[in-house]
Amino acid sequence: MKAIRRTKISDLLKSTAFGTEVNVRGWVRTRRSSKQVAFVALNDGSTIKNVQVVIDVEKFDEEMLKLLTTGACLSVNGMLVESIGGGQSVEIQATEIEVLGECDNTYPLQKKGQTMEYMRTVAHLRPRTNTFGAVFRIRHNMAYAIHKFFHDKGFYYFHTPIITASDCEGAGQMFQVTTMNLYDLKKDDEGSIKYDSDFFGKQASLTVSGQLEGELAATALGAIYTFGPTFRAENSNTPRHLAEFWMIEPEVAFNDITDNMDLAEEFIKYCVQWALDHCMEDITFLNNMIDKGLIERLRSIVDTEFVRLAYTDGIKILEEAVAAGHKFEFPVYWGVDLASEHERYLVEHHFKRPVILTDYPKEIKAFYMKQNEDGKTVRAMDVLFPKIGEIIGGSEREADYGKLLARIEELGIPMKDMWWYLDTRRYGSCPHSGFGLGFERLLLFVTGMANIRDVIPFPRTPNNAEF
Repeated sequence: MKAIRRTKISDLLKSTAFGTEVNVRGWVRTRRSSKQVAFVALNDGSTIKNVQVVIDVEKFDEEMLKLLTTGACLSVNGMLVESIGGGQSVEIQATEIEVLGECDNTYPLQKKGQTMEYMRTVAHLRPRTNTFGAVFRIRHNMAYAIHKFFHDKGFYYFHTPIITASDCEGAGQMFQVTTMNLYDLKKDDEGSIKYDSDFFGKQASLTVSGQLEGELAATALGAIYTFGPTFRAENSNTPRHLAEFWMIEPEVAFNDITDNMDLAEEFIKYCVQWALDHCMEDITFLNNMIDKGLIERLRSIVDTEFVRLAYTDGIKILEEAVAAGHKFEFPVYWGVDLASEHERYLVEHHFKRPVILTDYPKEIKAFYMKQNEDGKTVRAMDVLFPKIGEIIGGSEREADYGKLLARIEELGIPMKDMWWYLDTRRYGSCPHSGFGLGFERLLLFVTGMANIRDVIPFPRTPNNAEF
């Protein structure tokens, strides 16, 4: 086969160099044939669109043509010509075809509709489909947009540990990391596990958040962000929860809660606008095939000002809705940790735009949040989105050593895990704020997908760690 430099299909479809010889390589999506001519739709992952390869059957070996099946990998040399058919501007008249990888009829992605549940059972192959190719190209673009946003604003990308001995949320739902034989654990006289001979010499876990270490960095570098995998050992089988997911956590010295809300709104609008500007082909496909209101909803986020609402006022609105006959599955009262249905009611029914809810009761929020003067609430903020509910959670952090220490003791958090964190309040403490964005929650919103397991390549959930 003649050596010709490969052209990506995304570039080829924009080309007007008709009459030139080109090489494309990719996987067969579909093939249709007559006695004289065969049409192969080839895709290489660079775009959701296929390039049509036109094959004069008489010019090729009959046995080789039998190998041009759905899923087969091909290298094609041919002439780039203007397409006379609808749906594409160019096509390739094949002169040489090499089958790089055969694919028989047991291929799980035959041309027929498959459920999302089935696709999760073949997660190693699902990126080859139109839907998941679109999702994962958008995922890349969102990751790039996040780094660009913070870099352009002068933030520093800070790498926090994945293995940690502290529990940021105090929830205890962490995956343990050990090299010990789980069938022969050494215990002390009280029956507690002895970690002296373990790799780290103490109990260690996978991180639930890089925030605490991020706060340390912000008090030195001014403005930082983390972006990495986090882990929660929650037995949550819902469309919104994963055991392994990615988090973005900016932390900024000298920012108060208002600055924090401004940053969160600017950040998420930037990401959505980036998707509209750079992923429109894929978004249009998902709008047509998955969620008919996707593009309209994305544009509405960019063009609207987020509502800023105190938790207490939000509860009043929800209580009024109940009094008027609206039925919620979970009860509404001051002090409750709002469920997704409550958050979505505020966003989708009452205000019809995103809401930033602030000043939550301190009892339902983490120990490190700055307490308000009323003694009952803290300077927390949650950004609530349509279809998702909470997409960002954050707060102004407690900068006062005495108040933070009292809260840690009140909640019974072991001081052996907190001494280093308290040092930032002992040595040159400063006001600072930050928030966390679950990357997959953002992707759910931007792609219109219904289940968080379908926006990460290999989902980790209870009873599932395949691939």
